[in-house]
Parts: sequence; structure tokens; C-alpha cells
Amino acid sequence: MALSVQTKAEIVKKYGKNPSDTGSTAVQVAILTAEINELNKHFAVHKHDFHSRRGLMTKVGQRRSLLNYLQKKDYKAYVALIESLGLRK
Repeated sequence: MALSVQTKAEIVKKYGKNPSDTGSTAVQVAILTAEINELNKHFAVHKHDFHSRRGLMTKVGQRRSLLNYLQKKDYKAYVALIESLGLRK
């Protein structure tokens, strides 16, 4: 269920400042969003996988914390990231 190296590289290329920028908040949120989407596809097939569901909840909470940090730190980047990832309506 982990993302492939190519997928992570594409996300870093799109949201990072340079190809090795894996630690910025926007990149971390984008990677977590991709992992959450993959887990949601997994749960469509495996409805009773409660151990992985706990991991999903951890990832959602971590993404929420990073988004709160980004909102306080740089609101314009927060709004742009949310629109880019399609997280809010």
C-alpha cells in the first residue's frame, strides 16, 4: 500500500521547490493525500481491514496537523495547496 518511488518523485517535482525537497509542508501533505487515497481504494475492497484503518486515521490526523501549521504560517500557500489537491469544496 506504500507509494512507489516514481509516484513520490512526481509529487515532489510538482509540489517541492527542488527535486530533493521532501521535507516541505506542501510536499508532505501531498504525499499523505496520495497515501490516504490509496488506502481508501484498499478499503473499497477490504471493508473489514481494521488494522489498516488505524493507519489511515493516523495519516489523516498527521495531514490535518500539517495543514493547520501551513494555514498559520503561510495562508496563501495553504489555499493554493487545498485547491490543487481538491481537499475542500
